[in-house]
Parts: sequence; structure tokens; C-alpha cells
Amino acid sequence: MERLNARVQIIWGLIALLAGAVLAAAVAGGLIWFDLGQPSIAVLVFALVAGLLLVHAHLRYRIWRFDVQTDALFLHRGVLTRVRTVVPYVRVQHVDTQRNPLERTIGLSRVVVYTAGSRGADVTIPGLRPERAESLQEQLRTLAGENDADDGV
Repeated sequence: MERLNARVQIIWGLIALLAGAVLAAAVAGGLIWFDLGQPSIAVLVFALVAGLLLVHAHLRYRIWRFDVQTDALFLHRGVLTRVRTVVPYVRVQHVDTQRNPLERTIGLSRVVVYTAGSRGADVTIPGLRPERAESLQEQLRTLAGENDADDGV
């Protein structure tokens, strides 16, 4: 089982801090709007939410694993609800690598595996070095192509 790059915690941590700041701003706005005073409540909300989400980001990183086997891609993830996903290569339609501006700044990439099936059946492997993402994309493309020949359709 392969782990994600540890730098993915930076992205997830920044998202946690942003979520905490947005919620704290909403609480502060409500306190001002209703003239309740106590701006320290907003600071407390920020600290609590950001702290919990930072712990969640770290646990998420520690649990996230994937494994490329000969017949399928296996994913293990989830903090409160553990999710084990098996993606048979015969279901893979195509594979992309993606990098948003934050991922480019930190030097990470992600692989998105588009599968046949219902909406939302696609899987994403975040937190990969760009070289690893490209090699994983090629490896999955090759494995999916090999299984196309066995599909019989």
C-alpha cells in the first residue's frame, strides 16, 4: 500500500484554517448584527473549528492509502467512516492528472480515475508528486488497456 506525500497535509491544513476563519467571521458578523458583543466568542469558534479540522487533516493523511494491483486499484481512506474502494480496470474509462494553483505551489498533483457507472463514481488520489502522478496515470492507462482486450465487448 502506497501513502500520499506528506505535503498534502499543508493543503488540507490550509483548507481547515480557511473553514475556521469563515465560520468565525460568520459568528462575529452575527454577534455584531444582533449587538451581542463578546467578539472573543468568534476567536474561540475559530480556534475550536480550525483545531478539529487540523487534527482531521492529519488523521486523514495517516489513513489514506492506495494500491495498484494487476486487476484493480484499491483505495483506503476515511477518518470517521472508513471507505475501501476497489476500482476494477475494466471499469476505467480514462485517467487524468490535475494540479490547481495551490498544488502547483506546494509541488503536488492528483490523479483522477474516471469510471463507467453512475455519477460520482470517479475516484481521486490526491497528494502525489507530479512525477508519481504521471507515472501512476500511465500505469493505470496501461492496465486498463490490457483489460479492454479481455472485456469481450
